[in-house]
Amino acid sequence: MDFCAIDFETATYERNSACELGICIVENSEVVATKTWLIKPPSFPYFSQRNIDVHGILPHDVKDSPTFDDIWYEVEEMMYGTLMIAHNASFDAGVLRSCLDHYGMFKPKLNYLCSIQLAKKSWNYLPRYGLKHLAEYHQIKFNHHRAGDDAEACARISLLAFEKLFITTNDEVMQYFESKLKKL
Repeated sequence: MDFCAIDFETATYERNSACELGICIVENSEVVATKTWLIKPPSFPYFSQRNIDVHGILPHDVKDSPTFDDIWYEVEEMMYGTLMIAHNASFDAGVLRSCLDHYGMFKPKLNYLCSIQLAKKSWNYLPRYGLKHLAEYHQIKFNHHRAGDDAEACARISLLAFEKLFITTNDEVMQYFESKLKKL
């Protein structure tokens, strides 16, 4: 299994307002790297208090950070050719699309899968499928709503789900989740 798990935190309700990005790289079913970037969003210095209450990132935390277009090529290289997984993937894929659109950048040809759907297939008896609840269920400790930690928790939960479903290759993921896979 080779994939990347991603997570964004945003400064405002605008999808292009990414203020943090985390990516966790999985190669041969092993977590090999997790990286986090603080990002200066287009809305800087404005941050919605509601968003701050969720992730705790303040404008002064990102004042000297790169903008999304400054980090994209490094991120894209890490993601190149892999399946992308995110918890509530429609949100994270939407943020990625909006950031790329905002900076006039091309979208990569990338398939993505939601780890919530993956978890529901694997543990259909659980009462809740939020990242925090799944991590607690699997005894995965992480700092919730920080992008790198969320991405790594998503990756670890996805690996456990693939194991439970006896899915061992990316081709099997493509077959098993054909109707659930989306294109960026």
